[in-house]
Amino acid sequence: MKVELVRVDDAFHFEGSGSSEVKVHTDGSPEIGGSNQGVRPMELLLMGLASCSAIDVVLILKKQRQDITDFRVIADGDRTQEEDTQRKPFTKIHLTFKFAGNQLDESKINRAIGLSMEKYCSATAQLEALATITYDVEIATV
Repeated sequence: MKVELVRVDDAFHFEGSGSSEVKVHTDGSPEIGGSNQGVRPMELLLMGLASCSAIDVVLILKKQRQDITDFRVIADGDRTQEEDTQRKPFTKIHLTFKFAGNQLDESKINRAIGLSMEKYCSATAQLEALATITYDVEIATV
């Protein structure tokens, strides 16, 4: 796997690309001279984790013919500053999986999420060595 990051301005705005033609923009906060033209790098890590698991879950639930009309994942990360550094890695990450649909089977949803978190999602495998990852599920019927 390979990605490329290209500086867009004379500050902290970057455009990233990978195997697709879609560009991702990152930027620093205005407090450090950024211009809010992209997501922050640590937000991108949370988005990567959430989207990795979301793809797994949708793939599994499609195979099980679950009629999902709305699906979203909220990732909330706690960070702690390392002593004698400016680094603030995630120490806890909580994912909330929110579903809406017709006749959704809660047991199938829970199983799909469990499989993603424990077997399929490489982002989870990468981050769980450094942070405690938890999740919960909310299901609304249509």
